[in-house]
Amino acid sequence: ISVMLFSEKVMLKITELLVYPLVLILFALSIYLIPQWNASMLYELPTAGGFITTLWLTIPVLVFSFNHSPAISSFTLSQQREYKDFNTTEYHIGRTEKGTSTVLLFFVMFFVFSCVLTLTPAELLEAKAQNISILSYLANKFDNPYISYFAPLVAFFAITSSFFGHYLGAREGLEGLYLKMKGESVNRKKLNYGTAVFFLLTLWGVAIINPSILGLIESLGGPIIAMILFIMPMYAVRNVPAMKRYQGRFSNVFVTVMGLIAISAVVYGLL
Repeated sequence: ISVMLFSEKVMLKITELLVYPLVLILFALSIYLIPQWNASMLYELPTAGGFITTLWLTIPVLVFSFNHSPAISSFTLSQQREYKDFNTTEYHIGRTEKGTSTVLLFFVMFFVFSCVLTLTPAELLEAKAQNISILSYLANKFDNPYISYFAPLVAFFAITSSFFGHYLGAREGLEGLYLKMKGESVNRKKLNYGTAVFFLLTLWGVAIINPSILGLIESLGGPIIAMILFIMPMYAVRNVPAMKRYQGRFSNVFVTVMGLIAISAVVYGLL
């Protein structure tokens, strides 16, 4: 929070420096775990119905895990300031997003598969019951000092970079809300301090309550993000004049269907 209060440029530089060690640590740990891989997970064959239901209920978690929408608005505005022209800005944003998504998919999924193949189904259930990260569980299992050091480091890097993005998104949302209600721009300094207080109290409360992370994502985070990422943009494409240039694309159908599936999975889980 103190970094955000000082300067957005400082925050962007720190985030840039955090990303590289985070990716390298995840990749190194994925490689390190390869000798520990076992086939126990392959013998747990679910029924067809159970597999489809589990996959269905996992979609909101996947949506949440790969989401980086809070930082998109600030990223778009910075690209617009740099390139000026709309088409040039859109081209560079699309190229950056494709590259980022590809790298994110590779490193994250390689790490996930490496962890899953290292543990047994019973151990994964135990880690979920303990409400700890998979790296913390691996450190306890192997009694390995390196994993013990890297587990909190990875958590620190990941949470810090994610925090900055969500902070930016929340601040922009509050600014937009104030503008809509009052019809005038808000004092940026007051807005920054107000956002800081809100984040401090909210995160402190969540840390004390210590809810189930997966349960929170499945019941709250997943559907909200699915609405923001999937349904609202498609509604805008259909109804906002400036967005009509994106109509008639097959990707629109795919995004709408996946959004409805993600939201229906949460509704099913609640019932």
